[in-house]
Amino acid sequence: MEFYSFHLMPWPHLPESYSDTAWITCPNSLFDPGQGNLLYNRYLDELEYAEEVGFDGLVVNEHHQNAYGLMPSPNLFAAMLARRTTRAKIAVVGNALPLYGLPTRVAEEYAVLDVITGGRLIAGMVVGGGPEYYSSGINPTQARARFSEALDLIVRAWTEPGPFEFHGQFFQLEYCNPWPRPYQDPHPPIWIPGIGSIETMEMVAQKGYSYTGIPFFHMSVFEKNYATFRKCWLDCGRAPDPGALGLLLPIYVAETDQVARGEYEEHLWYFARRLLNGIQVSPPGYTTARSAMRMAEAQTSFLTSVSSWKEIVDGDYAIVGSPTTVVDKLCSIIDNLGPGHLMGLFQLGTLPGELTRKNLYTFASEVMPKIRAEFPNGPTWKE
Repeated sequence: MEFYSFHLMPWPHLPESYSDTAWITCPNSLFDPGQGNLLYNRYLDELEYAEEVGFDGLVVNEHHQNAYGLMPSPNLFAAMLARRTTRAKIAVVGNALPLYGLPTRVAEEYAVLDVITGGRLIAGMVVGGGPEYYSSGINPTQARARFSEALDLIVRAWTEPGPFEFHGQFFQLEYCNPWPRPYQDPHPPIWIPGIGSIETMEMVAQKGYSYTGIPFFHMSVFEKNYATFRKCWLDCGRAPDPGALGLLLPIYVAETDQVARGEYEEHLWYFARRLLNGIQVSPPGYTTARSAMRMAEAQTSFLTSVSSWKEIVDGDYAIVGSPTTVVDKLCSIIDNLGPGHLMGLFQLGTLPGELTRKNLYTFASEVMPKIRAEFPNGPTWKE
């Protein structure tokens, strides 16, 4: 098992009077640069602290024009972490390939990060969320095709001696010859997240990459999606591999279940009711009818539909409690789903810095060792 600290870098200062979407049209006048200066540095400190207390990896990601996550360019944040950390892997989950003009820029930047860190990079590639297509003006009906072509070009740029020609539907290059090449051979591990699209699962399985389910759904949705991915993986003739699955969940650990809820609950509701407001906007053509129907079925199980703490606990929307409670819940989930990478959102919504550090330390010292002992060789995949 590997453990990662995933940070969204949210904006915790939406005024009480603002109740509209946190995405696309959320006025940027609500961002205060002075507060932003403090937040960015605090959030980076929290990621660095996660390495200090023993996490295997640190995760950053990409979103645009929103209060949910303040990382429009995750490679910038990975670069800052690259020189201020020495051991932890740095996972960028990911670069939204259809939003970029030239995929070789992604290949080059990821290669730089991989070389600087001596091979600590995990290269995430994402289609980008539905709101991103309103923010960018990119035709959503081209999202999957652009992503697939860009990903193929990036992998070729890393593995095929240059210069070579590339002539695709969207990208035309007479000379593809990016410098530098990655440190890892043949290239950094590739992680691709998804929210239930069958096409994404099939593509990840066919290429032998790693799949991570998007959080904030009832655990039954994870069970369905992970069973589908495991089947896709095995249908490709591959042996079961926990390293091909990652799991991301909000996690909070404190002395007792009661203390944990008391310290965490208000920050979770800010996130669920304020920052998730608008995240489910999806433009026509963004996904196929088959996958759209599958994802529509899961919408009633999304965190925005939850109204009570009992629903949070029963659906495992967030894993909150004493070390014993958190260990028991996570071991059960890992045993059921089979992920080899566990990513935790240890800061969420308005959770302050002192509680975030307490959470990271308690998880690293009292939860991680027990889960490692429970799965010394990683989980096994169930039929």
